[in-house]
Amino acid sequence: MLLLVIFRHNPMRNLKVLIVGAGIGGLTSALCLAGKGHSVTILEQSDVDDSGAGIQLSPNCSRVLYHLGLEDGLSLNGCQPEAAEIRDWKSSELIASSPLGTLRQLTGFPYYHIGRDDLIRLLLEKVIEEPLIELRRNTRVVKFVQYSTGVSVSGDDIEISGDVLLGADGIHSRIKQLLFGERKPRFTGNYAWRATIPVEKLPSEFITPVAKLWWGPKKHFVHYPIKHGKYLNCVGIVENKKWGTEEWTAIGEHKEFLRDFENWHEDIITLIEHTNPLACYKWGLFDRYPLTSWSGGRVALLGDACHPTLPFLAQGAAMAIEDAAVIADCLERCEELEIGLKLYESLRKKRTTRIQFISRQNANIFHMSGLLAKLRNKLAPIILRDRMHWIYNYDPLSVA
Repeated sequence: MLLLVIFRHNPMRNLKVLIVGAGIGGLTSALCLAGKGHSVTILEQSDVDDSGAGIQLSPNCSRVLYHLGLEDGLSLNGCQPEAAEIRDWKSSELIASSPLGTLRQLTGFPYYHIGRDDLIRLLLEKVIEEPLIELRRNTRVVKFVQYSTGVSVSGDDIEISGDVLLGADGIHSRIKQLLFGERKPRFTGNYAWRATIPVEKLPSEFITPVAKLWWGPKKHFVHYPIKHGKYLNCVGIVENKKWGTEEWTAIGEHKEFLRDFENWHEDIITLIEHTNPLACYKWGLFDRYPLTSWSGGRVALLGDACHPTLPFLAQGAAMAIEDAAVIADCLERCEELEIGLKLYESLRKKRTTRIQFISRQNANIFHMSGLLAKLRNKLAPIILRDRMHWIYNYDPLSVA
């Protein structure tokens, strides 16, 4: 009954929205909100972070990016893979395959592999073009104060007020800390390697429009093309109970990377041998349990600030993009700001919690060995098909 009453109201007035964080979620949120006539100020504590390697954009989020006018940019900078393959770590035997090239016919939108820096750049170009959006770089938010008619944030030499505040400031979110206090992460017992390799340095058999996931005992490896096929993005995950840092831009030892996968199929060895030793990154994977709430009053969280996701389902960026579309729609439809933010939370929490759980679960599934691995391999095609259906068909532009 409550929702029926909400939707009978006229769309609310144009808002002044403050967004902390200029990552994928923050920039996408700004564009979605500006598209509905709201003015937006983005506050980013550093220069905009366009680091990182490859990310995957499935149809559930590419439809939002198309809605924002990024279709041409994605086509020029990304890759549309034909399939995702799962292979055995030692023999290279094909365990399962999922067609990705047909997703445009099935969902209306394609699947992309793209460099994170390219996606950030495309979003920034749109943000700069949009007169309703102001981006303030090198602006650190220290605290916020809510009052009856708005919210204000302050920090180093700044104080700015608005109608609503969105925390899109990532896994170490300052806004989340101010809302709910400090919550320590839990180490997953896995660390990750990542590197990008120019395809011109690789044998021709590696140059295919396919994402390959290799399952092995206590480890897995994934690689796929990015930057319009000019680079191969590589990520290797290794179980290890001891780890100290979560910093994902820390350089690792190339010899250690090789040693971690020394007994694997020759394709994996070839890829690691062709990585640049000076651009070989290693970081620990930490987990956060789902929050009981994402908002308080006129302040709400989105993306990694409220539901950080392990990289075992390729949905981290997609969830932030989905959040952006839904929160903009909810604020448009609800006359009461606080109700709009709670509606957004109620529409998103079940899905993101499920994504978090399956991502966490996949770490164990990918790393099985012995009889369990043989049973897993037989069931893999069925599991892959069922899971992908409910993920890719989701439409964040219409759930409200």
